[in-house]
Amino acid sequence: MAKEKTFFDILESKGLLKRTEIDFIAKEAKDKNIDPEELLIDKYRFSAIEIAKAKSELTGAPFKVIRAEIPFDVLQLISEEAARRYRFIPLAKTDNILEVGMINPEDVKAQEALKFIILRSGLTPKIYIVSRSDFEDVLKQYRGLKGEVKKALKEYTKEAAEEEIILPKSPLIENLERMAVEAPITKIVSVILRHAVEGNASDVHVEPTDKQLRVRFRVDGILYTSLLLPVEIHSAVVSRIKILSNLQIDETRKPQDGRFHTVVEDKEVDFRVSTFPTSFGEKVAMRILDPTVGLKSFSDLGLLGRNAEVLFEGLKRPFGLILLTGPTGSGKSTTLYAILQFLNKETVNIVSLEDPIEYFLAGVNQSQIKPEIGYDFATGLRHILRGDPDVIMVGEIRDRETAALAVHAALTGHLVLSTLHTNDAFGVIPRLIDLGVEPFLIPSTLTIAMAQRLIRRLCPESRQETEVDPEKSLMIEKTLADLPKEIKESVKIKKGAKVYRPLVSPTCPKGTRGRIGIYEVLRMTPGLEKIILEEPSEARLKEEAKKQGMVSMYADGLLKALEGVISFEELQQTAQTPDAE
Repeated sequence: MAKEKTFFDILESKGLLKRTEIDFIAKEAKDKNIDPEELLIDKYRFSAIEIAKAKSELTGAPFKVIRAEIPFDVLQLISEEAARRYRFIPLAKTDNILEVGMINPEDVKAQEALKFIILRSGLTPKIYIVSRSDFEDVLKQYRGLKGEVKKALKEYTKEAAEEEIILPKSPLIENLERMAVEAPITKIVSVILRHAVEGNASDVHVEPTDKQLRVRFRVDGILYTSLLLPVEIHSAVVSRIKILSNLQIDETRKPQDGRFHTVVEDKEVDFRVSTFPTSFGEKVAMRILDPTVGLKSFSDLGLLGRNAEVLFEGLKRPFGLILLTGPTGSGKSTTLYAILQFLNKETVNIVSLEDPIEYFLAGVNQSQIKPEIGYDFATGLRHILRGDPDVIMVGEIRDRETAALAVHAALTGHLVLSTLHTNDAFGVIPRLIDLGVEPFLIPSTLTIAMAQRLIRRLCPESRQETEVDPEKSLMIEKTLADLPKEIKESVKIKKGAKVYRPLVSPTCPKGTRGRIGIYEVLRMTPGLEKIILEEPSEARLKEEAKKQGMVSMYADGLLKALEGVISFEELQQTAQTPDAE
C-alpha cells in the first residue's frame, strides 16, 4: 500500500527540507507529543506561508493571504470558540458564499463542524488554505477594538433610548458620574486600554473634535488613528478615565494629572493620565507603563560594543556624575531604569527622585516629587544626602539648585544618575556651565555624558535590501573611515554597500516592529579636562571625542543600518550626518 503523501513531501520536492530532516522533526514531534507543523514554525523558524502553500498544492484548495481586517459581522458567522477548536475562520461573505480559511482542510472533525455551521446559516462555503500566522491574527480580531466598541455603543445607545435620555455634548455634572460607571462606557474604556496594551502602544490619545471623538495609539513613535466614536459619549468616556485616575470629574477648565493601575491579559500595567482642556472639550493622554516592555537589558536597548564598555567602566566607579541627554521621547528614562537594574544589588542603597515614577523596581527606594507641596528635586536631594545613599537617581536636572546639589553629591562620594535636554553628548558641558556649575568642578564630577535617540526596528523577515546612491555611499565611507581601528576591522563594507528599508508584509503590517536606541558616549579624560578648563568650544570637544575613539550617534546608527536592524532613510532623518556638522 502506497504511503499517503504529506505536506512534508511537497516541501522536500521543492528543496526546502531534506528527508533526513523530515524524519528527525517527525520523531521529535512524536516524542514531545506536539504537532510537527508547530515544531517547524516555533523551533526551526520555518515559514508558515511555505507550509500553507505546500498544503494548498497537496489538497488542491487555493492558498490565500489575509491582507485586510475581517468585518465584524463576518466574524460573527463563526464563533470564536468554534474557530479556535476546529481551526477555521470566516474570511468574507458575498451573497450566499462564505469564504472560510482552514489550517487543515482534511481534518474530518473540522469538516463536520463546518457543515453544521453552514447548514444553520444557509450559506455555501468556499474553502481556502491560510497560514498559521494569519489564522492567529484573525483570532485576535474576534476581540477587535472596533467590533467590541461598536457592540458596547449599541448597548449604550439602546439604554439611553429606553430611558428617554438625550445624550448632550455637555452633560450636567450630576449626570457625569452615573454615565461614567454604566456598563457600556466601562466596557468601551476597558477595550481601548486592552487593545493599546496588546498592540504594544506607548500612549493613548482620546481627542474630541467638532463631530467625532478620535482615539489614537502611538506605536513605535508614530500616532495611528484606531477608532472614531460619537462625540456625544466624550464626557462619559473622559469621566470614566478620571474616576479610574482619582481626578476631579467636575474640573474641566484646567489640566489634571493622575495615574491608575489595572491588570490586562494577566499583566499588571500602570497608566499615567494627563487631561488638557481644548476648544472642543478635554483631551486625555495616557502613557502606558508596562513593566514587561519598559524594563530592558542594555543589549535590548541597542547599547552595544564600545558604547556599552565605556558605560560599564563609569558604572563601576563608586562616585561620579553620569548624565543622559536627548529630546523628550528619546528613551532616556528607559535607559536610566536599565542602569538601575544593573546596579541594583542587596549591598547597594539606591534612592531615586522621579517625576513621575514610571516603573517600580524592587529594592530601589523610589520617591515621587510633588512641587505643589514644595517637594521638588532640589528639596529631595538635600534629604537624600542624609540617608546614607550609594547611588542617587534624579529624574531631571532642571535648575541651578538641582545642578549644584547633584555635583555636590558626586563630589562627596556618590554615584549620581540624571538627565538633561541637549542635542548631543557635547552639549552637556556647556549646559552644566549655563546652570551655574563652575567649570573647574566638571572634570572631577562628570564621568560620562551620553546622548541617544530612538529609531524603529525593521522586521527581519520582511525588510528589503536596497542599494545606496553614490553620494550617500561616500558619506558612509567617510563615517566608517573615522571609526576607531578595532571597530573598522570588525565591519567589512565594500563599495556599493547594501542597506535596508521597511517592507510591509502579511507577517509585518507596518514594516517595523519595536524601536532601538542609537547612542554616543563621551567619557572624561585628561584631554577633555584640559579643554573644559581652557575653552570648551564644540570644535575642540569633538576633536577630543575623536581622539578617545568615541562613536558618534550617526555612526552607531549607521552600523545598525548596515546590519539591517534599522532603515538608512530613518537614520538620515533622526541623527546628524557628518556633512551637517
